[in-house]
Amino acid sequence: MAANSRLRELYESIVRIRAVETAQNHLWNVGLIPGEIHTGIGEEGIIAGVLEHLAVDDAIACDHRPTGVFTASGVDPTSLLLELLGHPDGLCGGHGGHMHFLSESDRLISDGIVGSAGPAACGFALSAKRLRPGTIAVAFFGEGAMNQGMLMESLNLAKVWSLPVLFVCKDNGWSITTHSRDLFAGDPATRAKAFGLRTGRVDGSDPTKVSAAAKRLIDRVRSKHQPALLHARCRRPDGHFLGDPLIRVFDDPVGQTREIGSPLPGSVRRGSGSMTEQISALSALGIRLGSLGMQRIRMNRWDPLLRLRCTVGTEAAMEIERRVSAEVRANVSEALRIAEVSA
Repeated sequence: MAANSRLRELYESIVRIRAVETAQNHLWNVGLIPGEIHTGIGEEGIIAGVLEHLAVDDAIACDHRPTGVFTASGVDPTSLLLELLGHPDGLCGGHGGHMHFLSESDRLISDGIVGSAGPAACGFALSAKRLRPGTIAVAFFGEGAMNQGMLMESLNLAKVWSLPVLFVCKDNGWSITTHSRDLFAGDPATRAKAFGLRTGRVDGSDPTKVSAAAKRLIDRVRSKHQPALLHARCRRPDGHFLGDPLIRVFDDPVGQTREIGSPLPGSVRRGSGSMTEQISALSALGIRLGSLGMQRIRMNRWDPLLRLRCTVGTEAAMEIERRVSAEVRANVSEALRIAEVSA
C-alpha cells in the first residue's frame, strides 16, 4: 500500500472513532444514555495505530473505554449506539451498556473491571496458539490497571506460557483524579521487562509513531509466540468520565464556583485534621485543578487527529471528514429512528 494511501486510511480510522465518540457523548449530554460514559477521546492514535496491523482472526480485550476499539474494528456504529441507548437491537441486546460490549464473531470484548483485559487477552491468546496458529490477542488498558494483581499475573502467565499477546498501556498520567505518579512505582515498560517481555515506549498522540512501534512488537508476537507490551502516553480532555467535576470547573467556572466553591472548603474545615493539614488539602486540590487546566489548554499539542491531519494534508483530510461525518450522522439518525427517540 502506498504511503499516502496508508496515512489516509489511518486518518479515516481516527476520524471515525472521534465522530462516533462525539455522537455518543451528545446522546449522553441530552439524557438519552443512562449512567456514566468513559470517553476515549485522545486515545484514537493508539487504537488506530495498533489495529492497523491486526488480522481478521486476531482478538481484542479492552477496558471500560471500548467505543473506539469496536468502531475501528468495523462493528456497526448503529448497533453500538443502540446498545448505549439500551435498545434490544443493540450489540448486546441493550443489556451491556457502554462498558460491556461483546462481539463474539469479531472476537472483541470489553469489561468495566479495571485490569480485566489482561486475563481476557491471555485466554484469547491461549486459544489462538492452540486453534489458530499465527493469530494473536491484544489487551488495552490504562496505566492505573498496572497496579491490579490480575494484570501483573497476566504478564507473568503470558511469558511463562509463551502466549502471543500484546499488552497496550494507554497512559494519560491520571488515575481518576489522582496523579498516577503518586500511586505508581516505576513505569509500565520497566515492570513488563521484569517479567521478560519485549517492550516499547511511544508518544500515543502521534499515530504514525504508534503504528511503527506497534508493527515491530506485533510482528514479533506473531512470529515468536512471545508476549510484548507497548507503553503509549496520551491525554484525554474529558477527564475520567463525561461530567467529571474537576473538568466542569473549566467548562463552567462561574456555575461550578457557586456549586462547589463553598462546600469544599467547608468540608475540609469540618474534618478532624489540624489547620496545617486542612490548608495542605486545599492546596493539593488547587494543584490538581491547575494541572488539569494546563492539560486542557495544551490539548491541541496532544490531539492525534490534529497531528495526523497536518501530515495527510488539508484537502484530503476535509474529504475524509465530510464523508465520515455524513456516515456517522446517518448511523445516529437510524439508531434514534429504531429507538423511537429524538435528540
